[in-house]
Amino acid sequence: MPEEPRLTSLSHGGGCGCKIAPGLLSEILKQTSALPVPPELLVGIETSDDAAVYQLSDDIAVIATTDFFMPIVDDPHHFGQIAATNALSDVYAMGGRPIMALAIVGMPVGVLSTQTIGRILEGGASACRLAGIPVAGGHSIDSVEAIYGLVAIGVVHPDRLRRNSGAKAGDVLVLGKPLGVGVQSAALKKGALDEAGYAAMIASTCQLNTPGPDLAGIGGVHAMTDVTGFGLGGHGLEMAKGSACDLVIDWQSVPLLPGVRDLAAQGMITGASARNWAGYGDAVSLPEGFSEVDRALLTDPQTSGGLLVSCAPDVLAEVMACFARHGFETAAQIGRVKPAADTKRGRLVVTRTAP
Repeated sequence: MPEEPRLTSLSHGGGCGCKIAPGLLSEILKQTSALPVPPELLVGIETSDDAAVYQLSDDIAVIATTDFFMPIVDDPHHFGQIAATNALSDVYAMGGRPIMALAIVGMPVGVLSTQTIGRILEGGASACRLAGIPVAGGHSIDSVEAIYGLVAIGVVHPDRLRRNSGAKAGDVLVLGKPLGVGVQSAALKKGALDEAGYAAMIASTCQLNTPGPDLAGIGGVHAMTDVTGFGLGGHGLEMAKGSACDLVIDWQSVPLLPGVRDLAAQGMITGASARNWAGYGDAVSLPEGFSEVDRALLTDPQTSGGLLVSCAPDVLAEVMACFARHGFETAAQIGRVKPAADTKRGRLVVTRTAP
């Protein structure tokens, strides 16, 4: 067999940067017919939440989600591990506990060896082992581009379910992971990401969002989501619209992965960042003098990004302690929630003033 290509050379867009642009996705979904919604469906598509949730009994609701994408890195094991970690994040973001997963596998058979494909699947299985769940099955196809991900199934007590639409005016906002994965992936593809940068990228994208269930047990935590392909701007805006509030982000408080600002200034920016801004920028207010680099970081597509939490101020210390207990030392308070200036829809407001 000839020498195998780099995994990232097989993908036109890596990781969550593969997502269909938010504006185009909205147009596509407008053409779908509404179906009857049973009362047991606690969460569907209405607020672009992280997963579907179906209540089975007074004590148990099942969480179902799927996420898959093309390679964001060249190492097969890391690719599988990142993709699986990213897929499981949606269960954690709803306040749930994963119980099993199914693998989604599309591979260019004959281009990649069975050994490489096996390492991708093993990477995904290793993330599932860390989460304490089995890969209980799946489906595979022969595909032009390499694709891997999971169907993730979890459970949650209905009282502990957390949506992206529960933020309340007066809340504070906490972000669990620093931004910049999209910038790092663009730099990696161009051979401009150094060893330290790659290590930081892997550490962030392979860290399971395990604080989710514990955060959901804190009464003052009102809303959660995870920041992925639409960037902090897009997923923050979804929370604002779903909650009919304005989310105010203090940009100076937002944590960034080491070196990503410099990389972005050098042009290491994904095409998805511009597509994101084109899709939702009209609902985002930026401060005067906000640079193109900062806007690119605001819309930077995160793969396996952090939890965005909206909580009452009096439980902020408990929320931060929960993140720290799970090993999220860079979790940071990044803003606040206020009543919507436009009563018809929430907006995202970016400032440079501490909240």
